[in-house]
Amino acid sequence: MTIFLETPRLILRQFTQDDADKLFILDSDPDVMRFISGGIGSSYETITQHFLPDVLGYYEQYDNLGFWAINEKSSQEFIGWVVLRPEARFRFAQLLGVVEFDAMELGYRLRQISWGKGYATEVSRLLVNKAFTEWNFTKIIAWALSENKASIKVMKKLGMTLQQEYVLTAADVLPDVKLLENPVIQNILDKKLVKYQLTSD
Repeated sequence: MTIFLETPRLILRQFTQDDADKLFILDSDPDVMRFISGGIGSSYETITQHFLPDVLGYYEQYDNLGFWAINEKSSQEFIGWVVLRPEARFRFAQLLGVVEFDAMELGYRLRQISWGKGYATEVSRLLVNKAFTEWNFTKIIAWALSENKASIKVMKKLGMTLQQEYVLTAADVLPDVKLLENPVIQNILDKKLVKYQLTSD
């Protein structure tokens, strides 16, 4: 296990190919996927052929950016992941044409059994502090559907403030018809997206 960072209760580590089953279980929970794909889980093929190769590629390209698996210290179990990456790698920002090339995007996805324990805030606060004090980043942003109150609550706990609201429409996605059929895209079309920000100053 290649450990990246630790908090009092959690370990952030690199993903490996052996995490495919864990990711499949995480994404198979309709409640976890409610604000991502309308409750539709990721296929095992999507995880093994697309998500994991993309995740592992971050470790080769960056030192301190990417997706990190979260293990609970008390149980040693995998409970989800957190990501810090250039906003330029975030699909919705690309489609909307609002990428800020100096901004890092923060995101997180946790198993339902781990909700309500402050874990998302704990790992996010660690990454934010490292980003500003050690890695010389100046701006961190986070996206969510406006109806995802739990995720927005974490952003506010980190001191983030609302920067802008957006609505992704079919016109933003076309002419890529195949992308328009993606459950994640379908779930977010014509809904309000909010972008929160926090700067080093």
